[in-house]
Amino acid sequence: MTTSAYDASAMPTSEPEPLRAPEPVAGSAPTTGLIAVTGATGALGGRVARRLAKAGVVQRLLVRDTGRAPDLSGAEVIRIGAGYTDGDAMRGALDGVHTLLLISASESKDRRDVHGAAVDAAVDAGVAHIVYVSFVGAGPHATFTLARDHGHTEEHIKARGVAHTILRDNMYLDFVPNFVGADGVLRGPAGNGRFGGVTRDDVADVAVAVLTSVAAGEDKHVGRVYDVTGRETISMAEVAAQL
Repeated sequence: MTTSAYDASAMPTSEPEPLRAPEPVAGSAPTTGLIAVTGATGALGGRVARRLAKAGVVQRLLVRDTGRAPDLSGAEVIRIGAGYTDGDAMRGALDGVHTLLLISASESKDRRDVHGAAVDAAVDAGVAHIVYVSFVGAGPHATFTLARDHGHTEEHIKARGVAHTILRDNMYLDFVPNFVGADGVLRGPAGNGRFGGVTRDDVADVAVAVLTSVAAGEDKHVGRVYDVTGRETISMAEVAAQL
């Protein structure tokens, strides 16, 4: 497995409901495999889905609440009411999918099991390639607890033998302002540490580049691990000063 640094700021910028294949979009981008996007009602998944639609890519969106799903040309929306742990629903929704963008589930005590269930369903359904959104420094000995969970998921993907690409995102710059409390204090266990923050728009650009390449049959991203980061590092003290 190869690990590379990806400067994102330098990138171009229950039972499932019946599956209904959308009509091809006029002038659509050439792909050889169907792309499925999880988390399409969220901040990152929604950005990816909108970019794929703008590029004319036919896609399948897996969501828990269809009422919140974006209305996009060339996209079919499949409801997975019980989420990643609903094996039957996941396998049905992923039937015929070539490339899956797997966005991590919400933080929980059983997050590892939830991610493992999603990976297992994808492999059982015949998904050829998983693009997993992980976190920088993921691994069993990571200081950040959630990075250990991501490392566990990465290892599970490898153990299942499915082709994959790992996107290890740095902290989301556009989310950092949410760390500020009602009292105007920016809190966090950062000390004097620095991080190469990245916006979710940039992460979405990277994800789309990888997804469309893989779906088109290219193999340059197979087995790769990308650290998705910004151009420079910043400390929380500097963030506070800018805010």
